[in-house]
Order: sequence, then structure tokens, then C-alpha cells
Amino acid sequence: MGRAARRLGRGRGASGGDSHRGRIPRQHRRVLAAGRCLGNRPREPLALPAALDGIETLESRARPRRRHARGRAPRIRRAGAVVGRGFRRRADLGRDAPTRHCREPRPHRQPGGPHARRRRLACRFRIRAGRCKQRTAPAPASRWCAAVGNLDRPVERVSDLQRVAMPPQSPVSMPIQSLRQGELVRRPLRSAPTGMGWRRGFILATTAALTLLAAYQIWWLLRIGGIDLLEGLLLLVFVPLFAWIAQSFASSLAGFVLVLQRRPARLGIDPHAPLPELHVRTALLMPTYNEDPERLFAGLQAIYESLRATGQGEHFDLFVLSDTRDAGLHRREWLAFERLRAFCPEARIHYRRREDNHERKAGNIADWVRRWGGAYPQFLILDADSLMTGDTLVRLAAAMEANDDVALVQTLPVIVNGATVFARMQQFSGRMYGPVIAHGVAWWHGAESNYWGHNALIRTQAFAAHGGLPELKGTTPFRGAVLSHDFVEAALLRRGGWALHMVPTLEGSYEEGPPTLTDMLVRDRRWCQGNLQHGGVLPARGLHWVSRWHFLIGIGHYLTAPLWAMLVLIGLAIPLQHGAFIEGMSPAGYWMAIDDGRFLGVFVLTMVLLFAPKIFGFIATMASRRMRRGCGGALRGFVSLLIENILAALMAPITMYVQSRGVAEVLAGRDSGWDAQQRDDGRQTWGDLWRNYRGTTALGAIMGLGAWMMSPMLALWMSPMIIGLVGSIPIVRLTSSRRIGLALQRAGLFATPEERAPPDVLVRAGELRGDLHLGAPDPEATTVHG
Repeated sequence: MGRAARRLGRGRGASGGDSHRGRIPRQHRRVLAAGRCLGNRPREPLALPAALDGIETLESRARPRRRHARGRAPRIRRAGAVVGRGFRRRADLGRDAPTRHCREPRPHRQPGGPHARRRRLACRFRIRAGRCKQRTAPAPASRWCAAVGNLDRPVERVSDLQRVAMPPQSPVSMPIQSLRQGELVRRPLRSAPTGMGWRRGFILATTAALTLLAAYQIWWLLRIGGIDLLEGLLLLVFVPLFAWIAQSFASSLAGFVLVLQRRPARLGIDPHAPLPELHVRTALLMPTYNEDPERLFAGLQAIYESLRATGQGEHFDLFVLSDTRDAGLHRREWLAFERLRAFCPEARIHYRRREDNHERKAGNIADWVRRWGGAYPQFLILDADSLMTGDTLVRLAAAMEANDDVALVQTLPVIVNGATVFARMQQFSGRMYGPVIAHGVAWWHGAESNYWGHNALIRTQAFAAHGGLPELKGTTPFRGAVLSHDFVEAALLRRGGWALHMVPTLEGSYEEGPPTLTDMLVRDRRWCQGNLQHGGVLPARGLHWVSRWHFLIGIGHYLTAPLWAMLVLIGLAIPLQHGAFIEGMSPAGYWMAIDDGRFLGVFVLTMVLLFAPKIFGFIATMASRRMRRGCGGALRGFVSLLIENILAALMAPITMYVQSRGVAEVLAGRDSGWDAQQRDDGRQTWGDLWRNYRGTTALGAIMGLGAWMMSPMLALWMSPMIIGLVGSIPIVRLTSSRRIGLALQRAGLFATPEERAPPDVLVRAGELRGDLHLGAPDPEATTVHG
């Protein structure tokens, strides 16, 4: 009664009946139940009389039934069943509950008498059978709490919880941008590097020269006897594919020189200088969608503790922005949030869950900007698997303060924590080749850099003014909300006259990669739809030409897969058309018979351009003592390089087939959906593998059989592709193995500096993830929406 606060309902029910019928159904007859309190208000225990001892509770009904010590069990279960209709756990209270505001049907009137009344009253207490008499009823750690009703918890308490979970709102206007109207704001950008004209000229000129050289050689091979339809198609497909690898080579060459020179980072960021002093507040945003809450909050706590160690943690507020649809996961998110807040009481950590996850991640962030962005001059986006050191966060925030023309600073996230063969291969290749590639693109991107969606710092004023995404017009799946929002937001920010930079020299930014090839291809399917959707954004008015180039590169990343498949098929069809296989010639033999010098020249040039970025990365790694030791030394690094290239070659046909199918599905109007990502060890059964890769296996078998029937030489020439397709199931199974991956780790293969000498934030995150409760008591589970 003490918790009722004079809210005792609308009065008595019908005379002689159960007064519960006369009140709001949300009361659920729990007038005397011990409740939990907010803040420091103590719980109010209730003494249990002897008559209430030993009554079965709702929880005990789930256990195996046994005869109760007092009375007959059937009557107790009936009493519990009546009350059970009134109880609703939080996980069950959602928008989809159609009868939650409806009054329950009039229950059958129970006979009077003190014994029955005691039984009915006892069921309202969540106690266990067989406990001592005259004890104190403990307030349960987790139980249902009425959000509407006139007893137990008034509506004001839910509002109090909302105010605790989020700070006061500070709205800011974020207008929707138009793609049909708009002009590029041209103003001097003080942070832009000098010499951007000749930098981009070098990339374009090198790409064009190499492409023209290769295209001329192929044209010379095809012109003999005239160019027919198939040969014309071959030339048409070859040119953009060769230009693709030529640009990658030119960019990597520039990055290779920069890494060897060890030039200082831009924006005045010096990783070796003392930490600068901050003057404004920065918000760290972690959007989440059906992720593992304990894992997510463990990473967030590790980031906060690293920030606290810098002595400038008071300049950062942490926000978890949930779009989770699963009620059980949402409850776990709130519990993990309460644990973290109890464990770090001095931290400003906030939690908000959207009822409507419109526009997915982009809408989640935009909702925060519109409601709370006015209080924070800048904010940083984290993924659910992101980790960043406090040192890196402070330097990023200081660089944004010092350069008032910068709207976005993108870091280079390093892949860590790989356990499976595939994950370790990805983190090794990313660590060895990634810096060369990233330095190259940052060199010619300049102040028109791109945005990768996470581990990036953004100026709130610029993002609110220019980052509002429009709904795309057209046919499904190109219309609707923008999926790959990061590229579009970067283009709109640059159109608004702001600078965007990438700082690959700043370390301390980490992420986790997909554990298996299957998980990577599932993610790629979603990215494929988002990147192809950029075809509708490409002609938008006022975009900088480098921003349009970013869109073309993103689209080309997925169109190259079907183009490579077409090139292979046409390259086989032309010799077949001229009867080369009947004479026992391979496709290579057919082209060499025309002009062996030109054919070998184009083949060698193609191989050099393909493998040059990897060779550049290996040389740059071996040139750095720290990197060389971190990768296990020169010998282990070279062996890892060979194994990575062999596995990549075996998986290339699988990737080409699946990505080509994904492009076809997108063009046919099939939506990719939005599912949570797999971030753990990625175990896959043989049945799952068969369902996922039976198409690739069948395709490889048909190709091998057909090639052998036409010519054994043709089958031998096609054997790398045939082996990759036919062996897709065992290949994916092998690379998904955690046991083999850990064996490679013990052997020192696929090693990285972050694995051999892990930063404190990675060590701390691993420790916290091993302790799912984060060392704090279970707080109250309450559904809170912002």
C-alpha cells in the first residue's frame, strides 16, 4: 500500500465479487506486492504471514509438477492460472499485443472462505514453495512493471526512467536534401592539401596509359580477319576491367611511396606528440540492431575506460542507439546498460531505443541528430564491433576543433580478433596491404575523401545542414531509403562546401571482420544493393566530380564480378567458334598462335597489376621493424602471404559466382533485407554448406565435364576455376574452422602487430566479454523508449 501513492483505482467492483474486476486490468491485483524503487529510494519489504508460505508461483509452474505439501495441486494451479492472465513480462509488452488494453473476461467466481482467499492472495507474491515462514519478501530482481494503470507504478516513473536513460533534448534542424536541386558550394578549404591537381592527374594519366596500352595489344590480336560480334564484346568488357586494376595499381604505387617516406599525418595530427587539450564535448554513438548486448557493452566499457585513462573522459558522452526488434535482446540491452552505468557511475552513458526503425542505421543516427545533436558540436560513429583507443579519440576531437572547415575525419579501422582461418586471413591481408592502399587513396582524395560509415568523426553542424537523406525514386529495389548511406552523406557534405579527410597514419582504430566466407557474402549482398542504388544518386546536381568517382568505384566493385565472368566465357567462346579445341589447343594456345608476343605481354602486365598492391604491402611491412616483428618475421610473413594468395585464388570463383548472382537479384528487384551480422566463430554444418553452395558445386561440375568432353587441354586450362567451384563446400568448411585458425595462430602464421602486442583497449574488451555480467548486480529490467 505504501507504493500506491494514493492511486487506488476507480473504486469497488460489483458487490460480492472480486474487486479486481472493477479496476483497470493493468493493476493485475498486485496491490500489496513489494516493488522496486528508482534512485536511492529504499525497497519496502513486506512480511509474509505463515498462511502465505509454500504457494506455487508463476516461475515454479514451469518446473516439473509435483504434489504440493499443502492442499491439492490442481486447485493451486487454477488459482495461479487466473492470476497468470494478468501478468505480462516486459518482453511480452509490445505494439503487437492486440488485447493489452482490453479488459479480461469476467473470471469464474471463486468460493469464499479464508483458505481460498489466502491461496488467491498468495499467488500475487512471487515466492518459492518451501521457504521459511514469517520471512521478509524480497523485491524481485526482474519482474513485470505496469506502465499504464493506477497501481504499483504510476506513469510518472516511466518518464523518470526516460530522463535517466537520455539527457535533455537539444533539437537541431536537419532538412532533407534534394538530389534534383543544389549547387556545389565553392569556398577555400584551408585543410585541403596542396598539389591536388597533379596528384589526381598522375592517377588518371597512369590509369589511362596502362589501359590504352593493353587495349591496343588486344585490338591488334583481334583485328586479324576482322572483328566479329564476340571479339567486339571481348574488347568492350576487357577495357573497363583493365582500367579497374590499373587505377588500383596507380593508387597503391603512390601509397607505397608514402608509407616508405613516413610522412606526417594531415590535420596536424601527430601520434607521438603530447595529447592536446579539448574544449568541447563529443558524443560517441553506437547504433545497434539485434546485436549481442553483452558483447556490445563490453566494447563500449573498454572504450570509456581508455578515454578515462587519458584524463579527458569528461569531454565525451556515450550513446547506445538501439534499433533492436527482438524483445528479449532489447531487455538484455537495458540490463547491460544498467550494469555498465552501475559499474561506471561517473560516466555519461545513455541508451535509447526507437519504436520505428525507419531508414535503418541512417535514420537511427539522423533521429539522434535531430533530437540531441544541438548539445554536441561533433559526434563519432561506432559499429557494434568497433573499438578505439582513448588516445585516438582525443586526437581526432582536437583535430576537428582546430580545423573549422572539416566536416568528417575517417580513420583506417584495423581488423582484429580473428579466430577462424578466413577471419585470420582477412585481418592479415588487411594489415599488410591495407596501409598501402589507404595511404594511396587518401593522397589523391585530399579534402574530398569518402566515408565508410563507422570509426569516423563528424561535425554536427555540417551533418545536420547537409546530411538529411532523401527518399530515392524509381523501381524496386532502387527506390526508397538510401541503404549505403555513408557514400551519399559524404557527397552531400562536400556539396555543402565542407572538407572530408582520411587519416590512415593515425592508429588505434579497430573493427572485427566476418568469421566466414558465407558471412562476408551475406554482408556483400546487402552492400551490393546499396552500391548499385547509387546509380540513382550519381546524376544528382551539384556533386563534386570526385564524389561521383567514389560512386562509380563503389558500383564497379560489384559489377566487376559479372564482367570477369563474361570475359572468361567470351574468351572461351572465341576459340571454340574457330575450332581450336578440336585441334587439341587450349585457349591460351589459340591466342598465342595468333601473336605470342602480344598475348604474353598483356598477360604478364595483367598479373603485375593484380599482384603489385600485395607486393608493395609486403615490402612496406618488411621495411618496418615493428611491422615485420608483428607479422612474425620475414619468413613467416612470406609463408602467410603465399597461403593467403592460394586460398584467395580458390575462393575467387565462389565470390565471382555469388556476387554475380547478387547483382542479377538486385536488378531483378529482389531486396536484400536487414539482418544482424554474425560476429563470432561462425560454425556451419554440412547441411548449411550444401544449401548455400550446391549451386556453385553443380556449376563447377557442369563446366568441368563440358570442358573435358570438348578438350582435355581446355579442362586443364580451366582447372583453377573448376576446382574452386566444385570444391566450394570443403573450401568454405576449411576456412571456417576455428580449430585450424588457432593452430595457425600458434604457428605464428597470419599474425599481426595487434595480435602479438595487443593494445590495452583490445585486452580489456576481451576480459569484459568473458564476464557477461560486467561485474555488477542485476538491475531492474524495464522497457524504456526515447
